[in-house]
Amino acid sequence: MTSLTLSSQRLRGASVIDVHGAVDATTAGQFEDFIRGTCPAPGERLVLDLRGMPFMASSGLRVLISADAFVRGTGGSLHLAGMRPLPARLLEITGAAEALRIHETVDHALTAPVDERESPLDPDLVDGSAPA
Repeated sequence: MTSLTLSSQRLRGASVIDVHGAVDATTAGQFEDFIRGTCPAPGERLVLDLRGMPFMASSGLRVLISADAFVRGTGGSLHLAGMRPLPARLLEITGAAEALRIHETVDHALTAPVDERESPLDPDLVDGSAPA
């Protein structure tokens, strides 16, 4: 059984979620529920500290894309920090790395300017299929 531990804290006007463990089909729902329950105030940023996440399946990618859309809807921004090699590779091969804000450290994520992206990822295309 996959284990996932999540905790949150407020740092410099942002909500930071620490993720420890793999995010896959068995833990993606827990991850998504925690993110929605920790969402920052409107206009603030949400930082996911992923240093403790060694693996992420496509279900975890779906959660990240959904969280990005959700936080944007409140006028805020989602920032990923401390990405490990396997999850980083998933974001790279799916093209999600181009649409999500990825930073080396939590400090970088907290201080980085928020750039507006022209075309956020379409959550309907996460499985890699093209529209008909």
